[in-house]
Amino acid sequence: MAAWTRFVLRHRRAVLVFWAAVVVTGGLAGTKLTPLLTNSFSVPGTDSERARQLLQQHFGDRPDGSFTLVFVARSVAAPGLRGRIQVAVDTAARAVPGGRPSPVLLAGRHVAYAAIASTLDLAQAKRRTVAVRAALPLPRGVERDYVTGAGPTQHDLDPIFAHDLTKGEGIALPIALVVLLAVFGLSVAVTMPFLFAACTISGALGVMYWVARLTPTPTYVTNLIELVGLGIAIDYSLLVVYRFREELTRHDDVDDAIVRTMETAGRAVVFSGAAVAIGLLTLVALPMPFMRMMGIAGFLIPVASILAAGTLQPTLLHLYGRRGTASRLGGRGHDDPDRGFWNWLARSIMRRPLRYLFAGAAVALALALPALRLSLTPGSSFGVPRSPQAIQGFDVLRRAIGPGAVVPTRIVVDTGRPGGVGAPDVQAALARLAAELRADRETAGVVFGSGARFVDPTGRYAQVLQLGRHDYGQPQAQSFVARLRGRLIPAARFPRGVVVLAGGGPPQGVDFLHRVFTTLPWLIAAVLALTYVLLLRAFRSLLLPLKAIVLNLLSVAASYGMLVVVFRYGLGHDTIGLYRDPQVEGWIPPFLFATLFGLSMDYEVFLVTRMREAWDGGVDNVTAVAHGLERTGRIVTAAAVIMVAAFSGLVAGRIVGLQEFGVGLAVAIAIDATLIRSVLVPSLMAVFGRWNWWLPASVARLVRVEPSPLAPRPGAPG
Repeated sequence: MAAWTRFVLRHRRAVLVFWAAVVVTGGLAGTKLTPLLTNSFSVPGTDSERARQLLQQHFGDRPDGSFTLVFVARSVAAPGLRGRIQVAVDTAARAVPGGRPSPVLLAGRHVAYAAIASTLDLAQAKRRTVAVRAALPLPRGVERDYVTGAGPTQHDLDPIFAHDLTKGEGIALPIALVVLLAVFGLSVAVTMPFLFAACTISGALGVMYWVARLTPTPTYVTNLIELVGLGIAIDYSLLVVYRFREELTRHDDVDDAIVRTMETAGRAVVFSGAAVAIGLLTLVALPMPFMRMMGIAGFLIPVASILAAGTLQPTLLHLYGRRGTASRLGGRGHDDPDRGFWNWLARSIMRRPLRYLFAGAAVALALALPALRLSLTPGSSFGVPRSPQAIQGFDVLRRAIGPGAVVPTRIVVDTGRPGGVGAPDVQAALARLAAELRADRETAGVVFGSGARFVDPTGRYAQVLQLGRHDYGQPQAQSFVARLRGRLIPAARFPRGVVVLAGGGPPQGVDFLHRVFTTLPWLIAAVLALTYVLLLRAFRSLLLPLKAIVLNLLSVAASYGMLVVVFRYGLGHDTIGLYRDPQVEGWIPPFLFATLFGLSMDYEVFLVTRMREAWDGGVDNVTAVAHGLERTGRIVTAAAVIMVAAFSGLVAGRIVGLQEFGVGLAVAIAIDATLIRSVLVPSLMAVFGRWNWWLPASVARLVRVEPSPLAPRPGAPG
């Protein structure tokens, strides 16, 4: 690290030019990112995905590219009104490339609706929304019309995401400034973490723009990169600058202080960022495009921070120098390692470690216990504001006949031969299937026939639409999919060789959850193994990485438990307006795990590496733990406050998925920076004694670090 830092300092002008270019190009690319983003939960290799492909290839009908037109009138049965509505639908369909209008259907006395089928993908449908609305004439006798569907909904939510991001930054930035002023005093140094954050966020957004041009990318990534990236970047820079100010008291030459800072705090930042990156990179291995792209977006955040920490951070430290990081007013210096609250706490714990250990573990387990009631949904159309036109149209149709009218189950029948749909045995099976569907308690309506919408031009394929009574992600819809695949389709008794696939919203949601949670154990195993090896090198210990992993699992479980308390039981619903929902979105637990397992390691790495420094300096275990906790306690607490503030920016938004993600992150970081780091880590290290620092020579050779013998030192009780 020393040689690299001196190399960077020699080329600091080139480093500054490079990061200035990153800010400009990345910032411009970030402004063009939103139109490319869509939330798509396709699951390759499943029945629902095969059904989607057949609909697109043989019916020219891509469900996520369709538009649903909803009309409200005093009486949709008024003479001639249905015909005028059909003309309006046909007119609007001409604004969609290859758009094919469906017949107008009645949904009660006051509501009529129709669909425009297309082969547009979700991003194209989103961008086409304005043209469809402009082309749709208001028929005489209709009081209000709406254009809804997956594309229009995502189009209407984009401004809400942007507003929520601005609101979140408005919460996080002032809190970060106050904390930095409290740590550094009135000093130019408070600007350095913000410059660092601007560079890393711009870099991540710039790369994400080019990725999104190549493949569908979730709508959440902008808020994720900017708010999570803000917290991580400011934290990393804060911890390095704080150590630099400490090193300046020991070195006359500024560059020597920078080199020592990067050898210690800089090295810890690299290991911390690598832990975050490893956790998020494992999501790329999941066979779902949504999770894979969220993993890539998350992975870019720590990677950009690591690159900036190794290049931009030492350059900025040289640029600011001794005067630029000095405090003009306020800000506390570095406390005596043998005094202060954190030193007192550490020594109190070391005198009674089992008492602290059992009390802390009991609190953590109590927080994690509600996780046993965690219920998951593939998504929800209710966890968004109800004001956009697409959402209003959805609500009108939902009240009339149920949410399944917008996101129906699409049953695709492949007879295996041209003209097979017209065979008497297939027709009889289709009739039995329709009867079985109508008799099911979840069915609000069944739509099928002999027209082009339901039979492909070759006569080989047919489709049947089931309109559900509940939203596609609710438990009732998920239970219906199990009945459909397990009982209703077999009861129709299709002839041998006929393949029947259940696709559309509810089956796709069920397939998404199934695929996520059958692959999640492999994700967890990979993260644990890679993290252990990384921390083995960082801590030079066999036992400390294992302890860190166990405690991190505990903090993740506690965050899951608080998701249940907050969203299922409604804590925060009345006070700060959070959604109340018995289900948590299915992408949240794996993404939280991957993110938190790295983020929770940050403070562990900073704490334990300071303890390791003291132990390597020759002190006993009690003194090493006290020294590490005292030296990092105040600054890590400040860093945690900034991180929680950044994640609170997600909680302050109006999208339930981001609220859940923000709550999970904020709770876990708060628990990790207080209960885990301040109580459980030192109490466990007191119990382990000198075994904390043991790394046999054989293992040390494998990971290419210096060994750490177990033998006690003279005069050091352990």
